[in-house]
Amino acid sequence: MDDRIKDLEGNQRPGEELDLGKLIPWLKDHISDIDDHPNITQFSGGASNWTYRLQFENRDLILRRAPLGKKASGAHNMPREYHLQKKLKPHYPYVPEMVAVCEDESVMGSTFYLMERLEGIIPRKNFPRNVDWDEKTVSEICQSFWDKLIELHKVDYEKEGLDDLGKGEGYIERQITGWNKRYSDAKTWNVPSGKKVMRWLEQNMPKEEKLCIVHNDFRLDNVVLEADNPSNIFGVLDWELAAIGDPLMDIGNSLAYWVEEKDDFFVKSLRRQPSNVRGMMTRNEIVDYYLEKTGRELDDFRFYRVYGIFRLAGIAQQIYYRYSKGFTRNKAFKNFWMATLYMIRTCENIINEKR
Repeated sequence: MDDRIKDLEGNQRPGEELDLGKLIPWLKDHISDIDDHPNITQFSGGASNWTYRLQFENRDLILRRAPLGKKASGAHNMPREYHLQKKLKPHYPYVPEMVAVCEDESVMGSTFYLMERLEGIIPRKNFPRNVDWDEKTVSEICQSFWDKLIELHKVDYEKEGLDDLGKGEGYIERQITGWNKRYSDAKTWNVPSGKKVMRWLEQNMPKEEKLCIVHNDFRLDNVVLEADNPSNIFGVLDWELAAIGDPLMDIGNSLAYWVEEKDDFFVKSLRRQPSNVRGMMTRNEIVDYYLEKTGRELDDFRFYRVYGIFRLAGIAQQIYYRYSKGFTRNKAFKNFWMATLYMIRTCENIINEKR
C-alpha cells in the first residue's frame, strides 16, 4: 500500500518506551520465530491505552498496554480486552487476530497483549491527504461504518455463548452510577461539579432496556478501510470498553465524538475523525438511519445524547487527572480540562431543550 495513505506511526514518546530487555524474552517464550530486534513505533491515536507497532522480519504485530498511574476500577484491563476479542472473532469477522496476552505485570509494569496488524487506512482527524474521495464515496464509507455497528448489535450473544462478555441486565443504571462516580473521583479544581447533569441522568433513565454486544468506543478512527475500496471496512479496533449493554447508549457514545461542519469553533477543535466531510450523515440523520435499520421507535433521544457527552467528559477528565498528577507527560492532554468544562455545559444545554 502507498506509504502516503497508510496509518503511519511515530517514535516512542519519552517515558513510554518499551523495555526490550524484559519484553523480548517474554515474546520468545510465547511467540515462535521472532528475532531480537523489532522496529518499534508508537501510535499517536488513542488517549487511553498505549499502542505500539512491533515490526519483526517475519511478523507485524500490535502491542497494547495500560498507561502508568491511577486507573479507574475495571479500566485498562488488557486480558479482558484480549479474551473478549478472541471469543468474538468467530462471530464478528472484523475483530483482529489475537496472538498472545501477558497477565504478569512484572514483565512490563502493566498487563499487555499482542495482535496481528491490519494494513489499511485508519481515518484519523482527516482522511489521508493523497486520497480524492468524492461525496458519493464518503457517503458509502459513512453508511458502511454505521452498518458495522448495526451488524455488531445484531450478533445473538446468547445463542453464540457470548453472554459472559458483560453483566447484562441493569446496564443503564450501572453506566450512569459508574460514570457519575468516575467523574467525581477525577474532578479537579478547574472543572464543574457536574451535579446537575448527574441528577438529570439518574432521574431520566429509560424504563426499557434492550441488550446486545456494544462496542462503546465506535469511531471512524477505530476502523480499518481497504485502501483501494474504502467503503469496505474490514477491521474494527479498540475493544477495551465492549460489553453486553444497551444499543442506543452505544449510539449516544459514538455521537459524542461526531463533529459536524455546522458545529462551533471549539467543538471543531476537538474533532478526531473526518465526520464533518461532505457526504457524512449528521447526528440526527444517524439516529434516524439506525432506528429505521433496526426497527426501533424513539421520540426523544436526549437521554442518550447527554449520557454520551457526559461519559466523554468523564473520559477526558480522567485523562487530564492523570496528566495533572504527572502520570503521563503527553502535552496533548494539557488542556483537556477545557473540553471537560465545555461538554458539561453542552449537556446542560441539551437538558434544557424542549422535546
